[in-house]
Amino acid sequence: MSRTTTRERLFTSAIELIAENGFTATTVDQIAEHAGVAKGTVYYNFGSKAALFSALLDYGIERLATALREAAEGRTPLNALEAVVGAELAFIGEHESFARLLIAEAWRSGGDWRHAARLIREQAVGVIADVLRSAVAARELREDLDIGIAASAVFGMVITVALDWRTLQPDRPRTEIHATLMDLLRGRLAG
Repeated sequence: MSRTTTRERLFTSAIELIAENGFTATTVDQIAEHAGVAKGTVYYNFGSKAALFSALLDYGIERLATALREAAEGRTPLNALEAVVGAELAFIGEHESFARLLIAEAWRSGGDWRHAARLIREQAVGVIADVLRSAVAARELREDLDIGIAASAVFGMVITVALDWRTLQPDRPRTEIHATLMDLLRGRLAG
């Protein structure tokens, strides 16, 4: 098994276990067993559980930001916003455990939460901010829009609604969830 494959298996296992049990309650032994590797493999690849968690956040947030950037590419600003919201919903639908981990652990006291919050803001929320900035410049959104707060609000709204959907209404089509979010956004941002 290649080192990349091993790291991805460790990431997947850690995400699932930490999302289910919390960071503190999840042990390196559990992560290794769940991934089907020896405990020493975790330490060889990351050095510690904290380093694994930090690398895991970097990896997941970068994948989310990439999905958002790709969704926005080549679109007019408001179409890009709609595509980004759809991409965030799709990502959370596919990686629900990672979204739960972000909500539960990224802002916890202690640990490397500032690093995680900064990554989320710079990368994922940053994509949304760029889209909103373009929409304001194109006069598609109001000029006095606080882009930083609006971008954080869009990101937070989508992740919260997506987790509600996956947990409490998993049979609802993603298209319905997306349409409702876009109705809310169009009404509030254009104002």
